[in-house]
Amino acid sequence: MSRIGKKPVTIPAGVTVTIQDREVIVKGKQAELRIQHHQLVSVNVEKEPAQVVVTRSDDRGESRALHGLTRALINNMVLGVVTPFEKKLEIQGVGYQAAITGKSLTLQVGFANKIVLPIPPNVECVLPDNTHINLKSADKHAVGQFAANIRSVRPPEPYKGKGIRYANEWVRRKSGKAFGA
Repeated sequence: MSRIGKKPVTIPAGVTVTIQDREVIVKGKQAELRIQHHQLVSVNVEKEPAQVVVTRSDDRGESRALHGLTRALINNMVLGVVTPFEKKLEIQGVGYQAAITGKSLTLQVGFANKIVLPIPPNVECVLPDNTHINLKSADKHAVGQFAANIRSVRPPEPYKGKGIRYANEWVRRKSGKAFGA
């Protein structure tokens, strides 16, 4: 039995969960999120106590995997509409900087051209200064994917540590050729 899938998702006050066909809709004060669940699992909303229960149809491997996945996705949706998920990135390197122009993020990270990334509609992007990027969204997948896209433009390199990294990321540094001589 899936240990994650069999745990019910508690619904906090101010959050409503409705199910239409195979679509789960979670509404809160921050946002409204939707997801289509797989046909091998079923999702039920219980009124007393307020919780969402995910069950599976059989005991095959695919069903067991989807059971835990669906429960985790619904839990992340409920958590996201209460308090948004947040990712922080920092840019390190001489002359490396970021700017917001319209609905896009412009990165200047050592290439001949500026890199322009469109900001997803459900992600809020804030620059406290030109070397720090704060992303916030109720959708955990959207904020994580956009942060990964930003980081992939110029990942931190191991010799000088220049590049775009997560705020709490530790980059393993190499000594270089001068150390061995």
